Amino acid sequence: MKHAALLLALAFTAGAAGAQEFLDCHSVPGWEQDGAKRQYGSGNLYEYKDGGAEGYLIFGFVRMSTMDCKSGANMLTIDVSEMTGADAAYGIFAANLDPTQPTTQIGMGGQIQAQSASFAKGKYYVEIVETAANSDADDSATMRAFAGAVEVRLQGSVDPPAQVRWFPPGNVAPIRMVPESVLGLRELKRGYVTNYSTGQAFIVLEDTPDSAALVLKALRARFPGATSAPVGDEAFQAHAQYLGGLCILRKGRVLAGYVNLPTPQEAAAQAAALAARIP
Repeated sequence: MKHAALLLALAFTAGAAGAQEFLDCHSVPGWEQDGAKRQYGSGNLYEYKDGGAEGYLIFGFVRMSTMDCKSGANMLTIDVSEMTGADAAYGIFAANLDPTQPTTQIGMGGQIQAQSASFAKGKYYVEIVETAANSDADDSATMRAFAGAVEVRLQGSVDPPAQVRWFPPGNVAPIRMVPESVLGLRELKRGYVTNYSTGQAFIVLEDTPDSAALVLKALRARFPGATSAPVGDEAFQAHAQYLGGLCILRKGRVLAGYVNLPTPQEAAAQAAALAARIP
């Protein structure tokens, strides 16, 4: 037992040490390190993110390394979170996007604002937040410089999860990951959603086609009066009190569909277009 605990501690220390290599205040001229670098795991993240730790843990948080930098009266903090995988890293990035602001191509996706930056690359999620002497200052160039300096030191994919590319164009809201109970349905444990001018689309990846078929069967049982729809490998359409006209399909191990359409028939038509984009 002691041996296992020692191995776990050594693994955490090695991972944290590797993450610290990404943290360097001198990456941008005029900035110096302020205080020691810090590391947090799932067991003590609440000490740093009091009240916000659950928002990391629910997506698949492993560890975080963080550092403060100082330039005159300006301070900023860089947090590098290692997640369980690229899907989790992109998921927490998308969940924390400001939907009123544009995104930019940093890693799998990024967002630069006047005094903050965030992006995901591979299994890493990075946040940079400045506390500027002038709260109205536009320091987006500094945010971009720090984000770029960290990004080039991180290994991992710069391609968003494949599911993100399957959604038809024309969405009016960012594609977000829902870490549990997609659409408020407990059977859909984890997946992506986005809104269109009419309707909402979702994509959930199950482990196997068989497990996806079982989930689809359980979902159909929730909607009395549901009828089969000729979409994907199998599908049903229905009208629900809170989800409007809906169509949920299975294609291989993928569950997907549309809800909040005026009629089930319209939902099925949209779902067919979505199914055609799923490999």
